Amino acid sequence: MPRLIDRYLIREIAPPFLISLLVFTFLLMLPPLVEVAEGLIAKGVPAPTIGWIMLTLMPQALGVTIPMAFLVGLLVALGRISVDREGVALQACGVSPARLLRPILCCAFIAAMGTLYTLVWLLPNANQSFREVTYSIIATRVQAEVKPRVFYEDFPGVILYVRETPVDSQSWSQVFLADTRTPGRPEIFVSERGRISLNREDRQVAIVLEDGARHDVTPDRPEQYEIHEFQRIVMTLDPETVFPRMGPQRGYPELTISELQNEVLKMQEAGLSPHRPIMEIHRKFSIPVACFIFGLIGLAFGLSNRRDRKISSFVVGIGVIFVYYVWMYVAEAAAKGSLVSPHLAMWLPNLALGLPALFFVWRRVFSVGDRLIPLSWGPGSTGRPLLQPSPATQTVGSKGEPRKTGTTFFSPLLPRLNLLDQYVLRHYFKIVALAFVGMLGIFYIATFIDLSDKLFKGETTPTTLLEYFWYATPQYVYYVLPISTLVATLVTIGLITRTSELVVMKACGIS
Repeated sequence: MPRLIDRYLIREIAPPFLISLLVFTFLLMLPPLVEVAEGLIAKGVPAPTIGWIMLTLMPQALGVTIPMAFLVGLLVALGRISVDREGVALQACGVSPARLLRPILCCAFIAAMGTLYTLVWLLPNANQSFREVTYSIIATRVQAEVKPRVFYEDFPGVILYVRETPVDSQSWSQVFLADTRTPGRPEIFVSERGRISLNREDRQVAIVLEDGARHDVTPDRPEQYEIHEFQRIVMTLDPETVFPRMGPQRGYPELTISELQNEVLKMQEAGLSPHRPIMEIHRKFSIPVACFIFGLIGLAFGLSNRRDRKISSFVVGIGVIFVYYVWMYVAEAAAKGSLVSPHLAMWLPNLALGLPALFFVWRRVFSVGDRLIPLSWGPGSTGRPLLQPSPATQTVGSKGEPRKTGTTFFSPLLPRLNLLDQYVLRHYFKIVALAFVGMLGIFYIATFIDLSDKLFKGETTPTTLLEYFWYATPQYVYYVLPISTLVATLVTIGLITRTSELVVMKACGIS
């Protein structure tokens, strides 16, 4: 049964974890939210359907944000304990930092199970649901947008005109179609019936015409005019003009374990290397296990007596996550070059971070002489005393000479910042900078995860990826800057409220 200290630490970890999970997931959902939802709203898709589509996209972000939010939440919770000197009080009562491992590992287990469920079951089902919903919307939209006696030009190079669209049928009657995709040789189709055909699995789009004729003419030689009658003809269209560009990542990450195992067998029978599906199977388990590694890292780096540890923990957590995924890419490249077994590659990041984490935890638990709070200077100390007046505030000599002050110039055009303004702004801009860097790192991590597959296949180079980061940074800044300022405002007010500084300000008559 969990004791009081276990329940207390879990309660401290839960709020920052949930807030971090909400913020991180929202940030990663912004690009698809803007690109997918904007097009659906423009087409008149109902709001509940758009909301369901956004929910089906969420598991892609949760697979990344759950471990990240757990690490940041743990660092923030331990940072708060350190700032309030509760960690010192626990050690003074004989509670070792190793005693905190039990509630931390309990929280890590919950985060690991959530990540495992997301990667193994939720992500494949959500991606399949996304395609079913979007494809049904697409089919309905295309059929509905073709209005009778109105030229339809949304297909590039194709002009469609339909005389009638029966309500109880998915086909058109009296169809006229002009195909100008081939320069210098337009084709005109006139048919009695027609319809659009969508193949969801193969992403194929086609217009089927029945009982009609094709008229071919060459503009340079108008005397050559040909008419070909047909019973049925199929015109293939570009699927990118119909199917959405944004959507779930197709390929191995969205396959279930059994489907990945079947891919391994097929590639082995074909004489190909099955390292990619093998690594994907292990990835679905190595990332949840990383939550336990992050728990050790959080304990090692979270306890400190620095006052700003709670603030800087956000950036520390993002940095650790970035290092983890860089190691994962290095392991994939090593497996591709047959330097490492694909069964071991996805576990290398856990080993690379887990061994140092164990060392730092051991150092935190068994280190001796770690002075967390310097209380006073000894009688024989040669160091500077704790309270020493600065030269600007020293008292005058015994003769009572007036203190010399410099001339102060004040410009009415510029606001004059007093000591309180400088104090609050200094903390505010520091938190803005930390939040901005941390949230910007989230986009870099997500982009790196999405594009690392292209690096792995050799379709791009690290230099090209860095250039992409450079040109994508303004868009990321556009997303991050408003949220970072909001977070900084809330955190700044929360800090001065928690330390009772706000109460002191009110007591001094400051509104």
